Amino acid sequence: MSKRIGIEVSIALADAVGLCDVDVVAAYPITPQTHIVEHLAELVAEGHLDADFVPVESEHSAMSACIGSSAAGARTFTSTCSQGYALMSELCYIASAMRLPIVMAVANRAISAPINIWNDHADLMYARDTGWIQLISENGQEAVDLSILAFRIAEDQGISLPVQVNLDGFTMSHVIEPLMMPEAAEIKEFLPPFKPVLRLDPAKPITMGPVGMPDVFTEARKAQDEALKSSKPAIQAIFDLFAKQFGRQYKLVETYKTEDAETIIVAMGSIAQTAMTAIDAMRARGNKVGIARIRVFRPFPAAELVEAVRGAKNLVLLDRVTAFAGGEVSGPVALEIKSALFDNGLLPKVGNFLVGLGGRDVTQQNFEEMVERVTSAKNGDLPAYEFINVRE
Repeated sequence: MSKRIGIEVSIALADAVGLCDVDVVAAYPITPQTHIVEHLAELVAEGHLDADFVPVESEHSAMSACIGSSAAGARTFTSTCSQGYALMSELCYIASAMRLPIVMAVANRAISAPINIWNDHADLMYARDTGWIQLISENGQEAVDLSILAFRIAEDQGISLPVQVNLDGFTMSHVIEPLMMPEAAEIKEFLPPFKPVLRLDPAKPITMGPVGMPDVFTEARKAQDEALKSSKPAIQAIFDLFAKQFGRQYKLVETYKTEDAETIIVAMGSIAQTAMTAIDAMRARGNKVGIARIRVFRPFPAAELVEAVRGAKNLVLLDRVTAFAGGEVSGPVALEIKSALFDNGLLPKVGNFLVGLGGRDVTQQNFEEMVERVTSAKNGDLPAYEFINVRE
């Protein structure tokens, strides 16, 4: 039976990875993800985890090692964030194109400059076009659950793609929370042994990742794109299996008080919990406000999000990364949502806000101000995006 414990989220995530019977961990330390791989190194060194821990000289080498171990048929894990992800990213494209089911935790952190070790979603957005499945957690329980789910999703024979588990750096990674930690036997029941779709084997030699000439490259990219798109129903089916065994249900898009909402906030990550507190306060004053939280950012759940916000008059779309679009184009999350709305003929009033950059707090008052800004504006008065909580 699962046990309720109080534990730092990073340590709990590492324990969950260990209980998934991972074979290889290759990683390089970078704040604020270091506690994850540090604890995994301890588990290996103390004999609690029968795995190879590869202490590499850089994040680039970490993903190189992960590609090799996964291709050889080993259940493989790594973790990084921010500048580390930027250095690793060259290999991340290769991992997804080769359909290698690597799992990686990303303790989301701002990307320099100026140097900032606190949380926003710059690295999450930097990673969005690498071909990885991206799962988003809001609290420690979700970080643990999604880490277990990530292996089941990545290794599904119909998916076979790498998966990122995103958790907000410091805001989540270094916080002690009460959570239910599954037992090893429960995870073993949920997570079958890894059977790779493709494997480097001297007895049955194959070529992986060869040169792709113009006569095959487009077809290879289309096949990869189709694999990512078609993973959506399989991801939800695996979420449902997890709920059946553990009692905690996840969906591609999750909602709170949206049934009769005239204004819906769309957010992801830990700030969604602050948003729900603000929604309760606004509801108590008679304002019909709800929230749609994005659980899976890649593949993007366009149809599910459209259904979640259908009927709303106003949308408050949050981005936790600088758009650098010169004020003419919205942030990356808002762009995805606006595209989905346009394709489905929905035309609510939309405000896009850049919030929580570099770890700045997003308060209940900020949420109330954003809702008031959108609901009181006339159509055409809202800019492509606005920075929130900027000091004069």
